[in-house]
Amino acid sequence: MNNDYKSPAFKKLLDSLQQQSWELELIISGFAIFGLFTAYEPLKIEMIDAENNGQIYSIVVYLVLLLACSILLFNLLLHVILRGLWIGALGLRYVSGDIEFDKLKYTEQFKNYLRKKIVSFDRYIGNLENYCSILFAISFLLIFYVLAFTVVIICIVLIANLIINNDSLPDWLSNGLGITLIIFVCFGMFLTFIDFITQGLLKKNKWIAKFYFPIYWVFSFLTLSFLYRPLVYNFLDNKFGKRLILWLTPVYILILMITSVEYRNSNYLDKDQSSSSIFANKKNYFDMLDEDADFPGEVAIPSKTITKNHLQVFIPFSESIETQIFRFKESLEPEDDKRGLTSGIEFSSDWEDKLQTQKQRDSVRKIYLETFNKMYSLQIDSTVISSDFILTTEIKNILGFETFIKLDSLKEGKHILKVKRLQKKKDTITNVTREVIPFWHFKK
Repeated sequence: MNNDYKSPAFKKLLDSLQQQSWELELIISGFAIFGLFTAYEPLKIEMIDAENNGQIYSIVVYLVLLLACSILLFNLLLHVILRGLWIGALGLRYVSGDIEFDKLKYTEQFKNYLRKKIVSFDRYIGNLENYCSILFAISFLLIFYVLAFTVVIICIVLIANLIINNDSLPDWLSNGLGITLIIFVCFGMFLTFIDFITQGLLKKNKWIAKFYFPIYWVFSFLTLSFLYRPLVYNFLDNKFGKRLILWLTPVYILILMITSVEYRNSNYLDKDQSSSSIFANKKNYFDMLDEDADFPGEVAIPSKTITKNHLQVFIPFSESIETQIFRFKESLEPEDDKRGLTSGIEFSSDWEDKLQTQKQRDSVRKIYLETFNKMYSLQIDSTVISSDFILTTEIKNILGFETFIKLDSLKEGKHILKVKRLQKKKDTITNVTREVIPFWHFKK
C-alpha cells in the first residue's frame, strides 16, 4: 500500500475508509467497553491496596488509569448510544424518507417553527454522524490530556525530591535551581492551560506569541503533545469540533458533581467512621472483609465475638511505620533509602557481598522488630497487656506485625482493645492511641 500522503491513490483510500469508519468505530467501542468494564474493578482494588500500604507512586499510577477508564467508558458508551440512534435514523429514512411537514396538518406557526429547527431529516442524520465521529476521536485525545497533566505533576515532584531535597547538593544550588524550575513549570502549566481553554488565544497576538513560544516548545515535550498535536489542531479548525469540546468540559464537571452527591439520613451517624467504644468498623475485623475491595485498617482482629482463650492482633505494615521506626532508632536508617519505585534487574554478581548483606539484614531485622515492640503497646479496657509482635503475612497476603493475647482471666462480655504507639516529632515523644476496637468475649 502506498503511504505517500500526497498520492491521489492514498487520498482515495482514506476517503473510502472514512465512509466505512462507523463500522470500525462500533467494533473498537464494543471491545474497548468490555475490556474497560473488566479492568475497572481490579484497578480500583489495586488503588485501595496501594492507599492502605501508603505507596504514593502506585496510587498515582492507578488513579491515572482509573481516570482514563472512566473517561473512555463514558465517551464510548455515549458514542455507542449515538451510533445506535444514527443507525436507527438511517433505517427510518429508508422506510419513511424525509419529513413532510405539510402532511402533519399543523398550523403555520408550528410548521414554520419546526422547519426552522429541524430543517430536514437528512440534516439530522448528518449532525448525528458528525457528533459520533468527533466524540470517538476526542475520547482517546482526552486520555492524552490526563497523561500530560500527570507527567507535569510528576516533573514537579521529581524537581522537589531530586534537587530541592537533595542533601548532596549545596543549598544555593538546590534551592536556586530547584525553586526556579518549579516556578517555570507551574507558570508554564498555567499559561498552557489558559491557551488550551481559550483554544489558542496566546498564539494569536504577535507579541504574546513571541513570549509564549519557548514555553510552548518546552511543554510540547512535557505534555507529550507531539503524539497528538495533529488531532488537536484538526479539532480547533472545525467549528463543530470546537463546539463539542466546549460542551464536554461542563458536562464532565457536572458528572463529577453528580457522582459526588450522596444522601445523608442522619445528622450524627456515619457508617464510615472509625471504630470506637460505640462503633465497630468492618475494616478492623478479618471475618467482615468479605469483598475484594475490603482491606484491613490500621489494626485488625479476627472477629467482633471471640470465643477462644486468646486474641489475635494484626497491624498491617505501612511506609509510615518504618519512618517512625527510623526516628526512634536512627541507626536503622540506611544511607541509601531503597523505598519507592525500583527495578528487579541486577547488574552486579558479587556473591560474597550478597551473603554479607544477608547476614546483616537478619541482625538488623531483630533490632527493627525490637524497636517496633517498644513503640507499640496494647491495652484491654484499663489493663496494659504485654505483647511480642512478629512479622508475618495475613489475609490477602498482606505483610504486617502479629501477636496473640491471652484471655483466660478476662470476664465475658464487651471489652475495648486500644492500640497505642509512641510517636516522635523532633525531640517530643507522645503516646498516641491509633485504634480503639470493641469486641465481645464469650467462653465456649
